Formats: sequence, C-alpha cells, structure tokens
Amino acid sequence: MTLQHTALVHNFNSGPSVLPKEVFEQASQAILDLDGTGLSILEIGHRTPIFQAVLDETVATTRELMKLDADHEILFLHGGASTQFFQIPMNLLNENETAACLDTGIFAYKAIKEARVFGHVDVVGSSREKGYTYIPHDFVIPPTAKYFHYTSNNTVEGTQMHTVPETEVPLVADMSSDILSRVMDFNRFGIIYAGAQKNIGAAGVNLVIVRKDLLGKVTRQLPSMMDYRQHIENGSMLNTPPVFAIYVCMLTLRWLKGQGGIAEMEKRSERKSALLYDTLDSLPVFRPKVAKEDRSRMNVVFVIDDPALEKEFLSLCKENGMVGIKGHRSVGGFRASLYNALPMSSVELLAELMKDFAKKKG
Repeated sequence: MTLQHTALVHNFNSGPSVLPKEVFEQASQAILDLDGTGLSILEIGHRTPIFQAVLDETVATTRELMKLDADHEILFLHGGASTQFFQIPMNLLNENETAACLDTGIFAYKAIKEARVFGHVDVVGSSREKGYTYIPHDFVIPPTAKYFHYTSNNTVEGTQMHTVPETEVPLVADMSSDILSRVMDFNRFGIIYAGAQKNIGAAGVNLVIVRKDLLGKVTRQLPSMMDYRQHIENGSMLNTPPVFAIYVCMLTLRWLKGQGGIAEMEKRSERKSALLYDTLDSLPVFRPKVAKEDRSRMNVVFVIDDPALEKEFLSLCKENGMVGIKGHRSVGGFRASLYNALPMSSVELLAELMKDFAKKKG
C-alpha cells in the first residue's frame, strides 16, 4: 500500500540535490527576465553591473554566514571539488615538501592521489581496510607538514568528522557535502572548498575559501587559471564565470540567511538525522553500515541483507515519490541525503515508510 505524502517528489539525491522551492521559482523567473531588466540571467554579460551585483551579494553573504575574516578570500570557480584535488597541492606544496592527509573515503583517496603528483604525502590515518565505515581518531599530524587535508563529510560512505582537528598545521578541508550545515570557526582553515551542488546551489561552480598568506610560496611556475592569486586579483572573473550557477548560489544563500543561518541549519540537521538513525536502529530489517560515533548527518547509509527485500524496498520508495535512495554504485545498499533544503516532512515520511515495510517483512 502506498502511504500518503504531501509532495509529488521527495528528493534524497546526493548531488545535484534538493534546493528550496522558492529558489527554483526565483531562478525560473530570472531565466525569463532578471529583475525587470528584460534580459535572462543566461544572457547577461558577466562584466556588467548587473552580474557584478549578483557576485558581490554572493560573496558578502558567504562571508557573513561563515563569519570569515579579512585574511580569507572567497572565490567561485569552475571545475568542482575534483579540480581542487590538484589545484591545492599545485599552489601549496613544493616537490620536496610533505602534505599530511586523512584517507576516509573515495574522494579523500582521490585527493591523496593528486597531491602525490606535486610532492610527498603522509597518510596519517585510513579506514580503507574496513570499507571506510569509520573515521580514524588516533592519527597524529606531523608539525612539519605543509598542510593537513581531510574530507569533513564522506558523501558515498556516510561518515563525518564531528570535530575539527587541533593542530598548528594549516587545515585544508573538502566540505562539499556538509558546508553550511553546522556551526564552526571557519577562520581556522587555510583552504575550504565545496562543490555547490549539495548545500549551496546548482552544479557548475565550486566555492573556494583561501587564506591569502599561504599563497606564493611554491617554486614552480603556475598556469594562470590554476593560480589562486590570479583568481583573487580578478575577483573570480579571470575568465567567464558560471553565471547561472553563481546566481543560484546567491538565491540559496539568501534563503539560508533568511531561515536563521548556519545555527538553524545545524538544529534541523540534528533533528532530521536523529529521526532517521533512531528509526534504523529500531528496525532489524535495516542495518546501518557506519560506526555510530562517526555517522554523517548529511548522508545516511544503510543496507538490507536480503537482496529480494532490497529490491522491494526500492520499489516502495519509488511508488511513494522518493528519489535518490539507492546507494552509490561502489558500495550498494541505500543512502538518504539530508541536505539543508530537504524538509523534515520528507524524512518523517521515509521513517514511516520504513516502519511500515519492517512491520510487514519482520
């Protein structure tokens, strides 16, 4: 039997993912006519006062929400987080220097691989041998490391680092899947990067926050497009920026601010994830895969050990308008992504669906 729900689709996709309804409405209108200009957001010149105002608001709102100081520059760049895997060591790491890295998932491992192209890498901890189902906690960051790189939330594996490491070494963090979802001192970081398509906007743009004093210390010659200093000097417009994606970021950040900012997002995240994990823990038919203390509040990963029931549950989710529940192809099972814009009502419906399924199959 199909449960009743209040929306046609409940979007649990891991990215590109759910965005606020009002952002879709505003972006749709801007495609036809941006703020009464008679021009579409898709056709305005990027070096016009119209777009400069969009970019300025996007940067200013990011700085306000994250409480960033003047030492940190905010960039909106092409290439996604994967480009940052090599752009960071290219800008920060000489061939004879070492970066410390924590290996906690597929994307963390990719970042390690790219860093090795430019210098030495000290993998200070890894959970690879157990399928990345936990976060190492006993690692030591060498004080001589040029920087320490880690992934704050592992989208595929469903693990999350719940504390910021204590070290004097510059911190570099991939926050693609939990950016702006919890309060922290963002000024502690040397570099923060995040693909926009999970919590802050549409696919096609990457938020990069750089502490300026880290730059200009490598001996290699950098291509202009890979040099953070060039992007800073040109205000994220060294070349044509992803105009529409930045506009959607502006709308999403404006929405987030209006909802109460990061502190409110953290409260909602705690409630949504607690409901889903409590439900999973109470139903033997489902099995969470991640160590309890390392569970992600953004990406809830779980399995059903019976393959026949797995297919049946996926079909039930589809019947009830729930999309994106199937796990990543590399790990299988299920994954429910609970990003900022996902309403509590969608999580409540999923929890009820799971209870109803377990009652019939248990």
